Amino acid sequence: MTHPLPPMPRVVGPVNWIGLWTLYAREVRRFVKVHQQTVWAPVVTTLLYYAVFALSLGAAVRTVGEVPYLEFLAPGLMMMAMVQNAFANTSSSVVISKVQGNIVDILMPPLSPMELVSGFVFGGVTRGLLVGLVTGLAIWCFVPLHMPHPGFVLFHALMASMLLSLLGLIGGVWSEKFDNIAAVTNFVVTPLSFLSGTFYSVDSLPGVFWWVAHADPFFYMIDGFRYGFVGRADGALWLGVIVMAGVNAGLWWLALRMFKTGYKLKA
Repeated sequence: MTHPLPPMPRVVGPVNWIGLWTLYAREVRRFVKVHQQTVWAPVVTTLLYYAVFALSLGAAVRTVGEVPYLEFLAPGLMMMAMVQNAFANTSSSVVISKVQGNIVDILMPPLSPMELVSGFVFGGVTRGLLVGLVTGLAIWCFVPLHMPHPGFVLFHALMASMLLSLLGLIGGVWSEKFDNIAAVTNFVVTPLSFLSGTFYSVDSLPGVFWWVAHADPFFYMIDGFRYGFVGRADGALWLGVIVMAGVNAGLWWLALRMFKTGYKLKA
């Protein structure tokens, strides 16, 4: 009589691909399940912003440089929708898990800090890019959008979504309740978004405000993204690429450090 072999433990290699994919899929399914709130609502909000500006201008023909203002405005609104939703995805996921007390279910599986950060961040990136794509298609119905430099569009969309996903993850780990993450949104994300040239050209800013705008990393992600559509930039494009890559590297290191040390995650 042969005896069945005992179950053998699964050997996890240098990267737990199954665990990483499971965490990423969980993050994506979180927002897809309520797509009316997480995808379509931001699109409607962005179209309302666009409608308000279009109606306020009336029949006036206004340009920024040689670009019609409404064409100049569209990429900024798309980027604002992307980054806000990328931030919301990671921050809400971590804060809800901490408040409900089930963050341990994420920390206990055999996932390294790098895999945890990657799963959360790329889930937020996916939401940001999806919202940006749907928003762009919706705006395209009202204003002609061209893409003479698609590489800049793709690079800055990816880097911006990653930056805000990382910022949302860091803010979520730091926060102990919903009020804390709301403070990050109200006093960090929103001001940086509105002061970055979303609705205007920073070249029109006087003196010190011009320097403040150029010190805002959000300016570079919007400026490079807009350049991909209209072929016009307010800042140095090569500097924007360096700033985006450098800020993302610094935030990734900080998020990784938080998970390695268990900062506000482990009792």
